[in-house]
Amino acid sequence: MADSQRLDVPRSRTRSLGSFLRLNPDAVGQFAEGIARFLGTGRFLAVQTIIVVVWITLNVAAVQLRWDPYPFILLNLAFSTQAAYAAPLILLAQNRQADRDRVQAEEDRARAASIRADTEYLARELASLRVSVGELATRDFIRDQLSRLTPAESDGEERKKDKKKRDRSAEPPAVGLSSPPSA
Repeated sequence: MADSQRLDVPRSRTRSLGSFLRLNPDAVGQFAEGIARFLGTGRFLAVQTIIVVVWITLNVAAVQLRWDPYPFILLNLAFSTQAAYAAPLILLAQNRQADRDRVQAEEDRARAASIRADTEYLARELASLRVSVGELATRDFIRDQLSRLTPAESDGEERKKDKKKRDRSAEPPAVGLSSPPSA
């Protein structure tokens, strides 16, 4: 068995290219988002426009400074390089935003399900309270039941008083000085 496969032998300190290229995905993502945010600003467009105008002006007007004559091959190369790096950085930033949106949507779904369950529970509780309140004995129901249970001789007078009270409450109240309607 070779020493590199044995578990009791420590690894050597040599670093391979693969270990050198391991980057923190969050750090790369934050960098990409920063670049994408900057590329989407008016400031970037203004700075880029100024650089292009100065580049073209110096290469057309200043005969001694012509480092990139008319078809501006070097300027096109710079734009191509910028686009080659900008597109993947923007896509990386969009992917990170899509991941955040997906997590937020899952949290919103879970919150909505919890709220729905709470609402259904409260609706059931409210319905049971309504049923319970509907089964409560009212004052008139208790009086009627008590009057049935008591002997007729002892409460005959009380029944008459109760009937007079009910009759009085059923009469419409007297209103002002109006005369009774004529037939």
